[in-house]
Amino acid sequence: MRPASPPHDGLRPGELVEAVIEKGVYRGRGLGRVAGRVVFVPRAHPGDRVRARVTEVHTGWAEGALVEVLAAAPARRASPCPYVPRCGGCSYQDLAYEAQLRVKESVLLESLGRAGAPWEGPVAVHASPETGWRMRASLHFSPGEDGLRLGLQQEGTRRVVDVQACLQLSERMNRAARALRDALAERPALGPGLRGLDLLESPDGGTLLASLETALAPHEAPALVSLAASVPGLDGFGVATGPRLQWLRGAPFVEASVLGVVLRARARSFFQANRFLLEPLARTVVDLVPAGEGRVVDLYAGGGLFALPLAARGEREVLAVEWVSSAAEDARWAARRNGLDAVRVVAGDVAKALAECGPGAGERIVLDPPRTGAGPEVVALVADRTPAAIVYVSCDPPTLGRDLAALARRGYRPDVVHLFDLFPDTFHMETVVRLRRS
Repeated sequence: MRPASPPHDGLRPGELVEAVIEKGVYRGRGLGRVAGRVVFVPRAHPGDRVRARVTEVHTGWAEGALVEVLAAAPARRASPCPYVPRCGGCSYQDLAYEAQLRVKESVLLESLGRAGAPWEGPVAVHASPETGWRMRASLHFSPGEDGLRLGLQQEGTRRVVDVQACLQLSERMNRAARALRDALAERPALGPGLRGLDLLESPDGGTLLASLETALAPHEAPALVSLAASVPGLDGFGVATGPRLQWLRGAPFVEASVLGVVLRARARSFFQANRFLLEPLARTVVDLVPAGEGRVVDLYAGGGLFALPLAARGEREVLAVEWVSSAAEDARWAARRNGLDAVRVVAGDVAKALAECGPGAGERIVLDPPRTGAGPEVVALVADRTPAAIVYVSCDPPTLGRDLAALARRGYRPDVVHLFDLFPDTFHMETVVRLRRS
């Protein structure tokens, strides 16, 4: 008969424990120790002494839920948001902003080190205003006892917290969201078919779009066009029925001027979210790409945020590769709009495009992959081209560390690291790293 599993150092799910938080780790958790075992506690910050309830026990570590802050760290503050801690939108809302930046820098450096890509040089940290920074937002609908709810999901659940005003959004976005919710609440038959609301505002606040995500049949969507008329300040409106987006009113995109180049972003396409750091991010990437005679290759180029300003500074040839066809079309539109003939946009798989396009002398590469990172195949294809420099833009420290470690094995090492706080009060961050051959 197989013996029973030994106890996990006495820790059991449901048990209350006390711990001093030693440091912050990725995903907004604090790390403490109980009887020598690491315990991760969301919303617990370095220097806190907390009481937590054990939720999961694993070999060598455990997860906990914050029950009480017994002694607050000096940097802990009263949250300016009334929905903390119920709302899952912000991990650091109750931590002073300068302390948030220190935690994020520490998390970035630890993530790189754990992945085998340690960085011991300085990190240039770019701060953001904490309120009104979002240009893109995705909110959730849910029927509730008190009526139709619209907001973000409670941490660790799918329960929607009805948010009257989110500090991440501009006043105009908040007003539009509430007006749409109120108009939809007057049509209770629609409730079961409502899933979410996507908002997109231009960086200058001059244009606002909204699109509903629904379970409606395609033929039912046009009947909702009257909703747009009931929302003051809404410039465009569409309804998604499954994967199909039916645009019902106004233009389906906003325009943004970045480093003197006019770009556009569609209602549901990816575009950087922070209006205040959009241009500083683009400027940093452009400045880190060394001038040269060879081609610049911008991989995962989106709507051309980096490719177009690089061409505008005088690069003779810029190849932009983007797998989302609508974003690639936006990049082509922007190239025509700005008269940038040096830009060639390829819509398709990045690995396939690299395999089909031979390297050139003096080539420089910009990488801005999704959260999953570039991955082994793309990293190998990039390194095999022996570019003069690689500028890697990442929104996920662990996958960045993995890819940097792989590039280091191919002879490419960082010489500059920037951290952009594109998502204040959350655990997310954007990192820009330049690599050169050692």
